[in-house]
Amino acid sequence: MIALWRRLPVIVRAALTGGLVATLGTLPWALLVSLNIKYWSGVPWAVPPTAVYLWFFWRYVRGAGWPRATAEARRALARANAVPDDMWGLAIIAGLVGLVAVLLIQTVMSRLVTIPQQQDIDPSQYPVMTVFLWVLMSAAVAGVVEETAFRGYLQGPIERRHGPVIAILVTGILFGFLHFTHPEVTLVLMPFYLAVATVYGTLAYLTNSTWPGIVLHAGGNVFVAFTLFARGHSEWQGLGPPAKLIWETGADAAFWTSVGATLAALAAAVWGFVGLARLRRDPVR
Repeated sequence: MIALWRRLPVIVRAALTGGLVATLGTLPWALLVSLNIKYWSGVPWAVPPTAVYLWFFWRYVRGAGWPRATAEARRALARANAVPDDMWGLAIIAGLVGLVAVLLIQTVMSRLVTIPQQQDIDPSQYPVMTVFLWVLMSAAVAGVVEETAFRGYLQGPIERRHGPVIAILVTGILFGFLHFTHPEVTLVLMPFYLAVATVYGTLAYLTNSTWPGIVLHAGGNVFVAFTLFARGHSEWQGLGPPAKLIWETGADAAFWTSVGATLAALAAAVWGFVGLARLRRDPVR
């Protein structure tokens, strides 16, 4: 079996491993919170067992536990490496600007094609503290598990064999298809997930760490969840309220303003990532 596994292409092995890690990391929370919504929803009872499971998951993927023979490989694949102090600030800034650029791209896209509306729970039906803890736990699971699985276990091996461009592209495609478990997600949202994966994947490549992605992914999920609850507006619909397609209204001033803001944000993101690349190449810091 080991010999057969090693004969598989690196992309196939990485996809299978990353997919398994993502499934094992996210499935318990998905099952528990769905039961929590149906039963005793006044109490966020799904949060404590998930927090314990996530702690054990985090330790295991980073090398703890049996079998000890795979401990070093698991630690390396998780890619939770320390980020040099002089890279942290720029990594967060570049990632934030990159994500803002993605939202601005979606603002432009929402004027060109019809973007689906996210289907989620009605938070008014549950206690505020319950919803708050559900959001925090969901964000923690997404940040830790998805970044470890996709930017660590999946992207890392492909990077080493085929380079960062192919690695980020393959990871982004699989990252997008993972979200097809949500009924409202269709192919029209694949560019959005590819763009998000490009931001997180580039951060992981330039810092050789999943930590910046974990911080931004978890924090971003908290932000978009409360934005959705407050505005009823999905993050993939862009910034601002939904507007009519330009095929109905023409390319108005709001559309061209969005285009200009998108180009400016993209330029700023590129500047940030180029700065990170320079720090990465600098052997003396």
